[in-house]
Amino acid sequence: MPENLREALRALKRVSSATELEWAGFREVRETQTVRSARDGKPQANTTSISHGVMTEVLVNGQFGYAATSRTDAESLVAAVDRAREQARRASKWPIHRFTQAQRPPVTLQFHSPQERPISSVSAREINEILVEITTKLKRRPEILRAQAFVETTQTEVHFVSTNGSDATQSFSTIGSDFEATARKSGPNGDIVQRRTSGGFRGKTLQGGWEHFYDRNIWEEVERVAEEAMELVSAPECPTGPMSLLLMPDQMMLQIHESIGHPLELDRILGDERNYAGWSFVHLEDFGKLQYGSPLLNITFDPTVSTELASYAFDDTGTEAQREHLIEKGVLKRALGGLESQARSGVPGVANMRASSWNRAPIDRMANINLEPGESSLEEMISSVERGVMMTSNRSWSIDDFRNKFQFGCEYAKLIENGKLTRVVRNPNYRGITLPFWKSLKMVGNPSTRGVFGTPNCGKGEPNQIIRVGHASPACLFEGIEVFGGAQ
Repeated sequence: MPENLREALRALKRVSSATELEWAGFREVRETQTVRSARDGKPQANTTSISHGVMTEVLVNGQFGYAATSRTDAESLVAAVDRAREQARRASKWPIHRFTQAQRPPVTLQFHSPQERPISSVSAREINEILVEITTKLKRRPEILRAQAFVETTQTEVHFVSTNGSDATQSFSTIGSDFEATARKSGPNGDIVQRRTSGGFRGKTLQGGWEHFYDRNIWEEVERVAEEAMELVSAPECPTGPMSLLLMPDQMMLQIHESIGHPLELDRILGDERNYAGWSFVHLEDFGKLQYGSPLLNITFDPTVSTELASYAFDDTGTEAQREHLIEKGVLKRALGGLESQARSGVPGVANMRASSWNRAPIDRMANINLEPGESSLEEMISSVERGVMMTSNRSWSIDDFRNKFQFGCEYAKLIENGKLTRVVRNPNYRGITLPFWKSLKMVGNPSTRGVFGTPNCGKGEPNQIIRVGHASPACLFEGIEVFGGAQ
């Protein structure tokens, strides 16, 4: 335990107002983030930002109060506790629910992201040279209008202590990288412009070190991205109509995120997020009986997966994290709700109360939300389709405030005709309604089709919190989906 937090806990016992406290905790967070980027053969950004502070939490009269401070000495922490105590005392006059220490269990766990090549082992110069070379190689084709590449790393240290015995640490190392080529071709009706990335914008974000960057065959990916960008500007529009839809893992990431992850957040179901992030079509009485999808649909909350972006040992309330089924054989089982929302609703949840920084209070968030593999190979799924389309890499998305009706666009697609992949088509899009869409799930890919992805920019909360979320999924085949072309 850091000495400043230890001293602050001791000092609380000497403060007369501390007798009013039913519980108190300190969460110290220090985060260092770097961003390196290049465009068209030239460096564009080389930034490093550091954030460091402490969130103090207290429980008074059954209510939690919060106060954050960038001053980490014991005296400042005790003063922050005093502000949090007053906030909780005033809030206790209008309680939605009266909480207890049960919503802040003691924790003494440790967690460290695996790193084969630590973030600190590679210089900014080396990364910049690679990013410049990537964009230079992408731009060698005359059709490529613009080429960009970036790498973003974060290193986060968390220390959590409390008056009921918590003394726990977590350290996270994450790395995300992407590059893209934008191609242009003149046509009779004007220019056609298409963008292709290496896996969807920011989708390749994982826990770990530089192994996630260097252990890929980057130069093969560069060639593929450039070639596919050029294919797209010469391709016909995606056809329109109901047909089979084969989604690859980098698009399944967003499909799971928007139409399963967000609607199952328990604070959203309780109405806490309706002013900003929206509500949900899911009701409290749906848990345990709602047929969310076909019997092939198995969704897990799993913060134990090594290298996935939102893996951790405990959430920011001290609740130990473990793998749980949210949806099993298509039936809704469990909510994405921490101990506070579980106490309010009576619905089973998970350890997912998370804060984006030291100056934010924890709220119900996604973590690693994964679709479990099935038994079908990619070849079997393709060969089963008479007329359909395979789509990969998200380009655009839109979903209503209840997470019910949605419309997604992808970067790249190929038609499936009589059991075979045929022509490339551009501007592929599809739309649907959440429950009918997941009930149309016909085949789920086996582990050989599985991909692990993550997004570092999931937004929610007032004040806003941008947090890191992981998603793993195999390729999945849906039938009777409304597909259409046209840039969205």
